Amino acid sequence: MKKVLRIAGVAAPLPLANVDTDVIIRIEKLGRCPRDQLGDWGFAPLRFLADGSENPQFVLNQPGWRGAKILVAGANFGCGSSREHAVWALQGMGIECVIAPSFGDIFRSNCFQNGLLPVQLPNDQAQALLDWLEQEHRGGRPQSIEVDLEQLSIRWPGGADLAFALEQRRRHALMEGLDAIGETLAQAAQIDAWQARDRQQRPWIWQLPRT
Repeated sequence: MKKVLRIAGVAAPLPLANVDTDVIIRIEKLGRCPRDQLGDWGFAPLRFLADGSENPQFVLNQPGWRGAKILVAGANFGCGSSREHAVWALQGMGIECVIAPSFGDIFRSNCFQNGLLPVQLPNDQAQALLDWLEQEHRGGRPQSIEVDLEQLSIRWPGGADLAFALEQRRRHALMEGLDAIGETLAQAAQIDAWQARDRQQRPWIWQLPRT
């Protein structure tokens, strides 16, 4: 994964709660679309009309917000069934960070494993940011914000910086570009040293079973 230190770009408002993973990427696309094509079908129920054409009312279809890097959504974003494809679809659309009051647990975990930053804010702060973005959207004014993982803060033109919390291990992994396998491999020297000691102390554990 690439390292995540700060993300700056246009932020798109999605004032919907309980956006589940089947809205983010429909289940029938999971086995049919290669990973690099999932972005073409992200948010299909919201993004497309019944005839297959783009819904002009959907924010990510509109000039100025198409290709937004940051999505600000309602509570419980990414709920529903487990599918890593939901994160891949968002990334395929160019989204690098999602800000919301809360997330589906499995979706949030999948974000960290794939380098997409999920930022959880208290309800009042998330709502203030969302309200401001909606107001700017209604006025046809795309707005950029910056999410700083080093400072754990969000800088936005509509108000004072917003601080957010993140588990230290998650923060470190994103800043170093490490998924779970990468985190394990980063400890390779310690693992090798432990195995060498254990081979000396308990050699019978390391004997291959007879066939």
